[in-house]
Amino acid sequence: MIDHTGVSVSDFAESKTFYSKALAAIGYALLLEFPAAVTGHTDVAGFGEPPKADFWISLGAPNQPPIHVAFRVSSRAQVDAFYKAAMAAGGRDNGAPGVRPHYHEHYYGAFVLDPDGHNIEVVCHQPE
Repeated sequence: MIDHTGVSVSDFAESKTFYSKALAAIGYALLLEFPAAVTGHTDVAGFGEPPKADFWISLGAPNQPPIHVAFRVSSRAQVDAFYKAAMAAGGRDNGAPGVRPHYHEHYYGAFVLDPDGHNIEVVCHQPE
């Protein structure tokens, strides 16, 4: 079981704003933030469903190649809401919401590239 994960970002403020807006659509919020003075390394911000942050961004050279992170949700409406919010927040389309039957018959996902090109997906495995 994965406890938490994250990505390195080149512009901390821009990415923090992007993820705050995009992930709000699936119930995530910015829960924790620590400056480099506290971490001893770099600025970090943690997002998740209260009270636990499970997705983190940190200031640094963006991961190369860019990372793919998928968030599982319980409804297709949440996938649609994420896509709309992420695009409005400056994300770039990498796959509009839709069924991806090559994965399985109920795989409904959307893919957006964040400001550093990380492929952020939200997926629902439930039938409509």
